[in-house]
Amino acid sequence: MITPVLRTSRRAGALRGRTSGRPLAAAAVLLTSTALVAACAGPPKGGGDAGAYSLSRSTPAAKGEIDSFSWALYAEPPTLDYTVAFDYPQNTILSNVCESLMRWTPGLTLEPGLARQASNPDPTTWVYDLRPGVRFHNGGTMTADDVVYSLGRQTNPDNAAAWAQNFQNVATIRKTGPLQVTVKLKKPDSQFPQYMATAAGVVASKAGVEKAGKDYGTSGGLACTGPFELGTWNKGQSVELDRFDGYWGRKAKSGKVVFRFMTDPSARTNALLSGEADGGYLIPTESYGRLKGSGVGTLYFGEGLSTVNVNITNMKGPLGDVRVRRALSLALDREGFVKAGLGGAGTATHSLTTRAAWAAGSETTRKTALGWLPTGGPDIAKAKALIKEAGATGKTLTVATSSIGQDVSLLATAVQSAGAQIGLDIRLKTIAPNAFTALFTDPKAREGIDMFPLTYYDSITDPLDLLTSFKTGAYLNFAGYSDRTYDERVERATAEYDPDKRLMIETELQKQAAEQLLWIPVAEWPTAVFLNKRITGAPTTISYMYYPWAADVGAAR
Repeated sequence: MITPVLRTSRRAGALRGRTSGRPLAAAAVLLTSTALVAACAGPPKGGGDAGAYSLSRSTPAAKGEIDSFSWALYAEPPTLDYTVAFDYPQNTILSNVCESLMRWTPGLTLEPGLARQASNPDPTTWVYDLRPGVRFHNGGTMTADDVVYSLGRQTNPDNAAAWAQNFQNVATIRKTGPLQVTVKLKKPDSQFPQYMATAAGVVASKAGVEKAGKDYGTSGGLACTGPFELGTWNKGQSVELDRFDGYWGRKAKSGKVVFRFMTDPSARTNALLSGEADGGYLIPTESYGRLKGSGVGTLYFGEGLSTVNVNITNMKGPLGDVRVRRALSLALDREGFVKAGLGGAGTATHSLTTRAAWAAGSETTRKTALGWLPTGGPDIAKAKALIKEAGATGKTLTVATSSIGQDVSLLATAVQSAGAQIGLDIRLKTIAPNAFTALFTDPKAREGIDMFPLTYYDSITDPLDLLTSFKTGAYLNFAGYSDRTYDERVERATAEYDPDKRLMIETELQKQAAEQLLWIPVAEWPTAVFLNKRITGAPTTISYMYYPWAADVGAAR
């Protein structure tokens, strides 16, 4: 039995310079894939380098097997330990190697994963009945002991797990049968069962993890159950995954996947055009036009559940005055950023949460959440007046930037430009792509930085995934915002299993966070994936973060 002990509340739901599903229990049903598409038509068509585009659920199904394919990745993961898998590079790889109790689908719904079923006999109990005969890559067979151990690693203070916050309401995790694990909650938690489809619910071999010790995630195997197992890791260059022939589910269509680390956006684009890489997610926005018109392959867009924001990291200086934050928001040219920074593929927004995140609610709920938000372009005169009123004219602020992609660098520049127009002196601090992740994990890396571009994706189709970020002590609450009313609303929403009742509480959270501008929302951003003519089958949605997408990739002809 595991009794969780948490050192900190922390989780990065989604990051990159930067988390959907529905529990099986009827009490916690969220959103079907049909409802998602009907409720969220996605960004408007047209504009920028992307040209006319529309959202698609997936790419054409593969017609056969292939020996291997290569994939462009913008950064090398520091580790593949599932407990710290909070960013794109880690999860893009790990989703194909390590599996969770539940599974996210390409349609952004939840289905059974390593658990053949999940039941909710009462509001504080979740029972997971496991699939029999599931083999680990290291040769063992999955048991309830492995599940208890794996979930326990998320709550171990020595691991500083990125997903520990999602276990804050867990009282015990215990084996209740050879293939059954029961999670007892301290109080009802509508979010916990949904996160069991993310890296929070990963199951690895207890024997394998213990054998690796401190090297787990950085060398050797991962002792997981997925359709691929970790092969050769050429540090600084690539990670190879090999098809696992003992996989319990559908065999992967490719014998090998090679992830190539390419921090330079131009290099990634050239690799896609030349065939050095067969495909990739997180396509550099400046390359949308080149790739779309290249004739080499196809650029697809899918639901991203993603918002682009400016994360406020320091409220001890000028940004501690909400008038300064409001002035910056008023001065930002969101439409200009979407056109230049997102290649025209996106929608300017003043909402911290995506429209799709509210799709499970009634029309009244969605209007309450989103209908009151401001619209229109910059209002420089009003912004200048707020800066003057706050006594902030001439004050200096620092925003981090990086060459990860123009979505990051041009947003930082847009913030600098907005500041200059309203009387602020905003300076840029350049962070290397491989070091940008440290902004989310290391307080020292944020020293001297007042704000930085952040793209957040929901790991579940629930606004609370993002809105929890502003609770006292939350992982992404870098500015240290604390408000008792906000915290109480988070607790009420978390405890409410009925979707519409929960969403109505979340409308209050949305309004409070938006008024305080704890992050400055800028745009909604769809997922982009490029596949050359050789391969097909990859999902277009953000599901690739927790779904074994590479197993579906095979021959296009």
